[in-house]
Amino acid sequence: MTTLAAAPAAQVLLTPQEVADLLRIPVRSLYVQRSAGRPTPPGVKIGRHLRYRLSDVEAWIEDQFTRSAA
Repeated sequence: MTTLAAAPAAQVLLTPQEVADLLRIPVRSLYVQRSAGRPTPPGVKIGRHLRYRLSDVEAWIEDQFTRSAA
């Protein structure tokens, strides 16, 4: 079994709750922004479950800082 600490960031999948916790926003806000077509980290549906790659979330956060500084 692989733990989060041992897996490369590109392979770590996060739940919407974990992404919301990382962004320090309510999970509902993440879902609302996603369904409204507003910028959110890229996610993928696996069956009925939404998952985010940690590396994608980190890159998306960095991009938000780059865009706001421009």
